[in-house]
Amino acid sequence: MTELHIIREGTVGGAPYVTVGGVGNFSVFKTFDCGQCFRFDPVDPPFGEGYAVSGVARGERVTFAQSGEGSLSVVGSDAETFFSKWAPYLSLDVDYDEIDRIVTTALDPDGCAVMRRAAEAGRGIRILRQDGWEALCSFIVSQNNNIPRIKKIIAALCERAGEPLGGGAYAFPTPDALYSLGEDGIAETRCGFRAKYIFDAARRALDGSFDPAAVSEFEDYESADEYMRRIAGVGPKVSACALLFGFGRLDAFPIDVWMKRLIA
Repeated sequence: MTELHIIREGTVGGAPYVTVGGVGNFSVFKTFDCGQCFRFDPVDPPFGEGYAVSGVARGERVTFAQSGEGSLSVVGSDAETFFSKWAPYLSLDVDYDEIDRIVTTALDPDGCAVMRRAAEAGRGIRILRQDGWEALCSFIVSQNNNIPRIKKIIAALCERAGEPLGGGAYAFPTPDALYSLGEDGIAETRCGFRAKYIFDAARRALDGSFDPAAVSEFEDYESADEYMRRIAGVGPKVSACALLFGFGRLDAFPIDVWMKRLIA
């Protein structure tokens, strides 16, 4: 695994940026286009070429830009913030090449051939380390939904109850803010039947029957899953998605209709 290192720092469009090398086969496009997060959208590359996404994560506006493999530019960050916040968020501290080596050599020859094709197709994707509360609510919204509509609902929730960050951006609402909206107020974001589930999650976070900070304390997946599924509307898939993408449980394995077909 190549060590992360600063290539250059500066400002672009009045915002600080840092360009980092040693990110391996990390792909901005694949990571932010695979359906694991819903608050980033493609934007014009800040340096005129490549691919870039901009959005809100960990309470800050940020842009990730890339013009080739091995390097990454982060607009809205200096070097210190990159190493403390964005490198862990992007899982750049994990050796995905070694993971690929393990999963492509662990089976019989036919199985290894299948896994090599799968690893190549997914090459560049990183599992983001998102905020657990935001991931839980986001995947509640994702039930029986499509990505464009999920994004619109989450954006509406943030506009109604999130802290303004400037430039038309908002932080994800706290449990208290969502509870204060009430079920009817949440429903006004056009999230439909999911409003009562989001409200129940907020209520439980406030009365202590669900503590996002406690999720990481469970030693086994089954206990963490049972704890998540106390919330109304949280079934095995929503629980698995939240645990994997929001709480860092790499033993989670979300299964939807597409995964069921693939497994079969």
